[in-house]
Formats: sequence, C-alpha cells, structure tokens
Amino acid sequence: MLMKLSGDPACKNGTCPTLWSTEDGTDYVVQGFVVTDPERLAQLALPEGEAAVVIPAAVLEGYFRAQR
Repeated sequence: MLMKLSGDPACKNGTCPTLWSTEDGTDYVVQGFVVTDPERLAQLALPEGEAAVVIPAAVLEGYFRAQR
C-alpha cells in the first residue's frame, strides 16, 4: 500500500504529480510527467527498466515544508 505524502497544489482533477511512500517508509514513488525529450533522455542515460518523470517543485517543497 502506498501513502500519499504530497501532491501538486495546482491539481484540479486528482491525477496529478504526486509523491508517495511505501508502507514501511523505506522507498518513495514519484508520479509525474514522463520525460520524452531526446536530449534530456540522452543526458540521463537511463538503464533498462528505469524511467524519468518531471514533477513540479511545489510537490517536493510541500513535502519538505510538512516535515519541519
């Protein structure tokens, strides 16, 4: 089971970039927009099985503000 930690405050439909935690708190899952730009993908040099997503800074900032 995943626990929602922070979401995009500008989200209007409920299916927006979000930061999640696994139930045991040992891992995070990031939901965002898939990086498709060839130049950015080349810079990342992702191995098989990995993907890159973009999330608004506000999602992470919201999480870190809540941790203070």
